[in-house]
Amino acid sequence: MNKNNPIGIFDSGIGGLTVAKAIRKLLPNESLLYFGDTKHLPYGDKSEESVKEFSQNISSFLKEKNCKMIVIACNTASSLANETVIRTCPEIEVVNVIDPVVDRITSTKGTSKIGIIGTKGTINSGIYPQKISVKNTNAEVKSLATPLLAAMIEEGFIEGKISETIIHNYLNHDTLKEIDQLILACTHYPLIQNLIENFYQGKVEIIDSASQVAKHIKEILEKNSLLSDKKAEHHFFVSDYTNSFEQSAKFFFGEDIRLEEVKLKP
Repeated sequence: MNKNNPIGIFDSGIGGLTVAKAIRKLLPNESLLYFGDTKHLPYGDKSEESVKEFSQNISSFLKEKNCKMIVIACNTASSLANETVIRTCPEIEVVNVIDPVVDRITSTKGTSKIGIIGTKGTINSGIYPQKISVKNTNAEVKSLATPLLAAMIEEGFIEGKISETIIHNYLNHDTLKEIDQLILACTHYPLIQNLIENFYQGKVEIIDSASQVAKHIKEILEKNSLLSDKKAEHHFFVSDYTNSFEQSAKFFFGEDIRLEEVKLKP
């Protein structure tokens, strides 16, 4: 595997760009190839069979692009299609957005109260409590679906009274009372992390998947001597192009980007 090959990243839409942004920040020499499956978003309301099919097609595309690693930057695809991607690309390292967070949250085995917020699909899957309980039977896990947050963020409401009101309404829910740590189980949520941290005033540790995934990727690349030593080049693909999505993508990634539409092979 060529160390200067790109890292492939995919999501059903736009949220995975926060993961791409975190990787770019931590590993500025790494070239990124991002695929947003805008034709089929969101994955949360699709069948397991469909999510696996979409993930297989995208990972095959990333494989053809000679990616040295594939990052499943979507909680739904991570929970349903991780093994599918591994089987599709057996010679490529595959990273999902769930396991690095679970490893981080269970690095200490003491008793703790862990809160999780995410989309209905992610919360209803029960994937986080399941994986956490395997590694730390002392952990008490409380999950809350926060369906308004992703839509709010995509509409640009990441600060101000409207955002604060919605966020505080969720975080004040009885389910999240007396937690020690909070997992942001949606790749949109890093954009409102400061508002969440302000709510807890340092009393709760906030853990977002984007930064944890970036750290995990760095460890893997260092271990396998695959850190790039060339200037990075980033490319962004979607399955259905719209100008509005391109504008939103710039906002999520934090710099100007150009989207290219690609029709994947079935």
